[in-house]
Amino acid sequence: MTKVAVLCEFSGTVRDAFIKAGHDAISCDLLPSDSLGPHIIGDIQEQDWSQYDLIIAHPPCTHLAVSGARWFKDKQEEQKEALSFVQWIMDLPCPRIALENPISVISSRIKKPTQIIHHWQFGHGETKATCLWLKGLPKLTPTDIVEGRHPAVHKMAPSPDRWKKRSLTYPGIAAAMAQQWGKTK
Repeated sequence: MTKVAVLCEFSGTVRDAFIKAGHDAISCDLLPSDSLGPHIIGDIQEQDWSQYDLIIAHPPCTHLAVSGARWFKDKQEEQKEALSFVQWIMDLPCPRIALENPISVISSRIKKPTQIIHHWQFGHGETKATCLWLKGLPKLTPTDIVEGRHPAVHKMAPSPDRWKKRSLTYPGIAAAMAQQWGKTK
């Protein structure tokens, strides 16, 4: 059984996929979890993650994603802090780390992603390039390539919780992470 910490996750999707696969998993976020399960409400930088075998992190992309590049000039300090936060996660004392984010300045300011995946490779008919920076983990192998590819996340209508909906990890990707990375030692 792998001991897994899922950082910056309020949905519980990845945490729950690992629990379903028989692992000891917990999530942590500033927000409460959208689903019942082991969850810490708080700042991930105030926790001790050294006892975990695997960390999967979804740092906020607000100041990092290239989809918001037109605003970069106005938020240089915020971007600097966001990149520092990403580097802090990458430097955690854990043998296996996966950091997930969309196409972002992490690629040019810290390092290129290990892998870029899409929802349609894991059973969901949407397109959304998702970068993975991996330490001690193999690349994810697609589990269910589907047709009907459309940019649903990109074309999502404006709403007060659009940011939240856009940041969710799809269940097919979470299941692949649990199946493939849960057994990796």
